[in-house]
Amino acid sequence: MDHLVPLPHFVLGLMLGATCSVSLAATPEEKIADAMSSAPPSISAAATIVDWPSGTNGEMTQLREGSNGWTCLPDMPTTPGKDPMCLDAVWMDWAHAWMNKLPLTNKGMGFGYMLQGGTPESNTDPYATEPTASNEWISEPLPHLMILVPDAAMLEGLPTEHTNGGPWVMWKDTPYVHIMAPMPAYQP
Repeated sequence: MDHLVPLPHFVLGLMLGATCSVSLAATPEEKIADAMSSAPPSISAAATIVDWPSGTNGEMTQLREGSNGWTCLPDMPTTPGKDPMCLDAVWMDWAHAWMNKLPLTNKGMGFGYMLQGGTPESNTDPYATEPTASNEWISEPLPHLMILVPDAAMLEGLPTEHTNGGPWVMWKDTPYVHIMAPMPAYQP
């Protein structure tokens, strides 16, 4: 426990947020439980758990070593929503590209879980920070599975409306396009 993990550049961007939604005084055990609540136990039980940096050194603390290639993080203390997440390696690469506004080529299918919901965001603009008349703001994100595909053309014909009651394509026509699939909330 307490291994320092270099902070991927994408996390620095995520740290630039608004209000704290989780006490920074949470114990490592509470943070591990929160991070694990982001994905089904069959994934989170063997995932690496890392904590957001609490200082300016840009390093995350590894709270638990994992063995299945997934990385789970507790609720981000600088965002208003409840947004613990569990990401596979493809999603970790995606997040790095998104936060640094870099080109992106998905290396294959990618999956990420946010079974506690998320932070309010735009359905059309990956960098919007508040609602506008045209950015289809999602004010109360539902628990969801996020899916990346290796070729955006595979998403043609899928719905883009986030209120359709089922999966939809988010951030269409951007390099960060992905599928959002509503899921039941995880109840620990």
